Amino acid sequence: MRGNPASSQTSAAVVLREDAGKTIIEAHGDWTVDTIGRVDDAIRKVETSIEPDKIVLDLGHLGRVDTSGAYLLGRATRRCGVPDGDFHFLGSHPTARRLIEEVRRRTQVCPPDAPRGLGFDGALARIGAGLEAAAREAIETIGFFGQTLTTGLHTLVRPSRFRLTATVWAMEEVGVNAMPIIAVLSFFIGAVVAYMGANLLADLGFAIFSVELIGISVLREFGVLITAIMLAGRSDSAFTASIGAMKMQQEIDAMRVLGLNPFEVLVLPRVVACVLMAPLLTFAAMITGIFGGMLVAWTAQDISPAVFVARIHSELDWSHFWVGMSKAPVFGLVVAIVGCRQGMKVGGDVESLGRRVTASVVQSIFIVIVIEALFAMMYLELGI
Repeated sequence: MRGNPASSQTSAAVVLREDAGKTIIEAHGDWTVDTIGRVDDAIRKVETSIEPDKIVLDLGHLGRVDTSGAYLLGRATRRCGVPDGDFHFLGSHPTARRLIEEVRRRTQVCPPDAPRGLGFDGALARIGAGLEAAAREAIETIGFFGQTLTTGLHTLVRPSRFRLTATVWAMEEVGVNAMPIIAVLSFFIGAVVAYMGANLLADLGFAIFSVELIGISVLREFGVLITAIMLAGRSDSAFTASIGAMKMQQEIDAMRVLGLNPFEVLVLPRVVACVLMAPLLTFAAMITGIFGGMLVAWTAQDISPAVFVARIHSELDWSHFWVGMSKAPVFGLVVAIVGCRQGMKVGGDVESLGRRVTASVVQSIFIVIVIEALFAMMYLELGI
């Protein structure tokens, strides 16, 4: 019967001797994770009482050694700020020196630098680091968009590579399942705008103009903005979490090994779904927002639904509707690109996944607000 491998190991032992002003640590036996416990105290005493330049490791009597034993041996000659030297070794061993040097390269000796103070220089350093990180994020996001666009063009050339099933599933998740919450939020936004109009315009004797206030604000701004923010908070985080979980479990690496393009399988269907469903969700948000404002105008200002609808048709131009609808595909594209990119950036731990999900939502909402401001300035210059 085969015995336990640990039972055949020779216990680790250490012999200390002085020679020419040097303290020689003579290692005996097998220095493995199962045997080094009894020599740890002896090595630690040498570390605390003798300078590293006066310590020599004699490896001539050393048996087997693993990374734990190599770390313990190498620890005696290491100090923060003191360079490693070849003079620390004596005798020969087939693997010990190479293993000790490898462990040295992969372990931290010096404690991390203390955080910078809260002075003026520290504030400037943090501002500069933040701007550098923001610029790097912007460049990487643009590069990710370019790679997605290239993948989409290749798919147009070869339509058989398009993942229709995955796209329909993403459309259901992004559009159908998000419809109720977006409709409810937009309904209450329209009601709030109507209450504001009732308070502000009724005092001036222009209560009827609250119809235009509700229509223009919901059609041009609030409908599409609420849709984009909800997509960022709901669908964007789901994209990052699902792709990030696959990245953590190395499923994306497995796709590449199988010859599958992750952009075709994971990114492109989600981008297409967001771009297609964002206008439909925006339209639903517009309808429910105007309906909420109409109910408040009816109850608070005695503006009947018939008068409300008639005034919407007679006083509002179709350009307000198309201005809001024109923003929806852009916002859907932004939300999908940011969410998928952050998912692809997830590392191998859960903490990384949480950071990326948070960054995904924050970046999406920030970019949506910035693009909304750019759209407002553009349409103002165009007179639309």
